[in-house]
Amino acid sequence: MRREAPTPMNRQAETPGEPATDAAVPPRDGYAGIVSRVAALVLDVVVVTLVAAVVTGLALAGAEVMLGRVPAWVQVPTAIAVSLLPVTYFTVAWWLIGQTLGAVAMGIEVRDAAGRPLRFPRAFIRAAVGLLLAPVWIVGMILILLDDRRRGLLDIAVGTTVIYRPESPAMYRARLSGSPRRGDAAGPAVPP
Repeated sequence: MRREAPTPMNRQAETPGEPATDAAVPPRDGYAGIVSRVAALVLDVVVVTLVAAVVTGLALAGAEVMLGRVPAWVQVPTAIAVSLLPVTYFTVAWWLIGQTLGAVAMGIEVRDAAGRPLRFPRAFIRAAVGLLLAPVWIVGMILILLDDRRRGLLDIAVGTTVIYRPESPAMYRARLSGSPRRGDAAGPAVPP
């Protein structure tokens, strides 16, 4: 199920001559920086590597136990599945929720240039180009330091941007009202 673009939560009262801000187009501090993005990518590499190792280990060990050897008809599909795992992981995560597991951990998400969730073709192109040209993806992140919207070369090429995930409306209201969140030392303890 696809998620719709967030509703404007940070809309300010309009005054003459001053437009309201919109959550779909965050201010500069709403765009994810290089540290958050690299940390998310490192976490994603760990996730994909672990899943690939488990899939490979289970398939080959299972064949060895059941058949006494590992025939080519097990090796080839396993190799194909493991080689398609990274592009599938990134594409599906960006398309369905805008976030990989690394991005969830870092509180960031990928959107199109207009701030909308990615559609499948753009998510696939971003994943395929990024993985096929991984060194360019990594080196191209230097542009994040120079671009007003903190876009890397891959973002510019495929028309995406990475933002800090907007808060839920409840969290936003709580932060504005100054009420402590669950577990904060300043507030009363909330029983589980």
